[in-house]
Amino acid sequence: MRGRQTVRDMFLSMAAIGVVVAGIYIFIPHDDEAVPVKAVDYRVELLTARRVAPYPVLAPAGLTEQWKPTSVSYRAQEADAWHLGYLAPDGEYVAVEQSTAPARTYVPEVSREATDTGRSQQVAGEAWRRWEGPKYDALVRTEGNATTVVTGTASYERLAEMAAALKPGTPGP
Repeated sequence: MRGRQTVRDMFLSMAAIGVVVAGIYIFIPHDDEAVPVKAVDYRVELLTARRVAPYPVLAPAGLTEQWKPTSVSYRAQEADAWHLGYLAPDGEYVAVEQSTAPARTYVPEVSREATDTGRSQQVAGEAWRRWEGPKYDALVRTEGNATTVVTGTASYERLAEMAAALKPGTPGP
């Protein structure tokens, strides 16, 4: 008889907990939709970086409005590092990174430990090196004293789309 009471008490306790959880779910507000990503306006940072950087600072031109700029920075004290982050139309992350730091240390840093595959890819008539990583892949090009890295969670096709859109002297979004 003692065993039946224990099982019955357990079911009653579970039912009481279920009622409380259902009440919390019904009466406490919750948002079923993801918060939309807010685009940033990077024109001021771009103009500033282009005035002071010792290399041609690149930004995309001609991308569709589905590409949303999400982050921007220029750090002169950190090897003139330019960063421009985007959310691609497919929801993947793509970043443009430029710096005068040595490529052998800079590229793994901004690409989250990607390594050179030894392969190249032609993008808009330019050869870009392919790097693969556990989290981010990257397309890398060094010109003069600056290294440009297009990196992120996106496919190589998306990375190439961004790389092809990069131009010096464009006004930004």
